[in-house]
Amino acid sequence: MTVWIGTSWKMNKSIAEARRYTADLLAGLNDRPLGDIQPFVIPPATALAAVAEAAAGDSRVILGVQNAHWEDAGAWTGEISVPQAADAGARLVEIGHSERREHFGETDETVRLKVASTLRHGLIPLLCVGEPAEVLQAGGSASFITAQAERALAGLSEDQLARVLIAYEPIWAIGSAGRPAEPEELHEPFAALARNYGGRVAGLLFGGSVSHDNAAALLGIQHVDGLFVGRAAWQVEGYLRLLDIASGQTWQSTGTPAGTTAQGTTTTQQQGSGEPL
Repeated sequence: MTVWIGTSWKMNKSIAEARRYTADLLAGLNDRPLGDIQPFVIPPATALAAVAEAAAGDSRVILGVQNAHWEDAGAWTGEISVPQAADAGARLVEIGHSERREHFGETDETVRLKVASTLRHGLIPLLCVGEPAEVLQAGGSASFITAQAERALAGLSEDQLARVLIAYEPIWAIGSAGRPAEPEELHEPFAALARNYGGRVAGLLFGGSVSHDNAAALLGIQHVDGLFVGRAAWQVEGYLRLLDIASGQTWQSTGTPAGTTAQGTTTTQQQGSGEPL
């Protein structure tokens, strides 16, 4: 099973900062066997081409874009198309994040159109679903997010579904004002997503106040195939630590697992920083 560990930088980082992050990330991966872990990074559109250039064809990390229009070209001021995103180096498109639904008028229909366009051009759609706090309090989380997913993925073939990632990001858990989700709050939503899409999509991810302290527990929840991370991965050292957690290793700067010395004797593992999403 592929374990997806990714981060979106949102509206952060200059081109120079993005280049440095990329170089440091690739250097950090050299001593880390990824196995079944698939890293992905979604920079701002302004830095995507620079990040792709800095990666110089290194395929270990999938690059993405935070939004793309459903039309291939045209009079859509301020937008970029999926072909343009691909031309800049994207292999993945983030679609339907709650911030875009709230602030930019994203609807279930525009999300559906963007998913279809992304698939049509051979990229990976990362569909974001999530409910507000009042839905959680009313006990309607599972039905809310499955309805979002059903509307976004309507009409897709099984082959198309197999290329889709779904990220469950409850609105009450994301951003600087969010609170970490308790594992018991996630069991029912992920069970519902798995009933509809388990084994049919490329993976079911969780995002929302992910930190180094809770990442292992989140990955241990049934049906969770990976994590979509914010602030805890905005510094490359934090992202590498999350990859280490996913692989069950914590690495020192020498590239030796912190659980062992170069001779293989056991040492004490480091603890996470607890940085929020």
